[in-house]
Amino acid sequence: MEFRVGYGYDIHQFAEGKEMMLGGVKVTSPRGFLAHSDGDVLLHALCDALLGAAGLGDIGEHFPDSDPRFRGAASAELTTHLVGIVTGQGWRVSNADLTVVIQEPKMHPYKERIRQRVAELLGVDGSRVNVKAKTKEWLDAVGENRAAEAHAVVLIERNRTD
Repeated sequence: MEFRVGYGYDIHQFAEGKEMMLGGVKVTSPRGFLAHSDGDVLLHALCDALLGAAGLGDIGEHFPDSDPRFRGAASAELTTHLVGIVTGQGWRVSNADLTVVIQEPKMHPYKERIRQRVAELLGVDGSRVNVKAKTKEWLDAVGENRAAEAHAVVLIERNRTD
């Protein structure tokens, strides 16, 4: 077997009156994210981790914010598209470990739904996905409740071809 690890990161500032999506799940909040797409920082970090593991660049190369086709795009759809590209090269996701860093709202009520939704998007059992939530203890832009960020690590595997 051949294994590869990818790491992804994303950050978006908040925008009043927008829907908040995290991990493909709607989160109850008066604010969403200022972004070209729906701004789902957790899925954006996941996409970059997948692409990094497969050596396929980054999310901005695949879905540039200068392209009007992706304005308001659902990050879950972007994730599904990229999973198709990665699996098309013979890879499969072994596991994903995700962390959302957000001061408010609290993530505890959403973590299980996010875990299940991410597993569905990746085409893996829920036991292969872990979701953690952290705050910044009121430090920096995230801690001052002006933004949220996310980190993702993904392990992919395939049968060796050499």
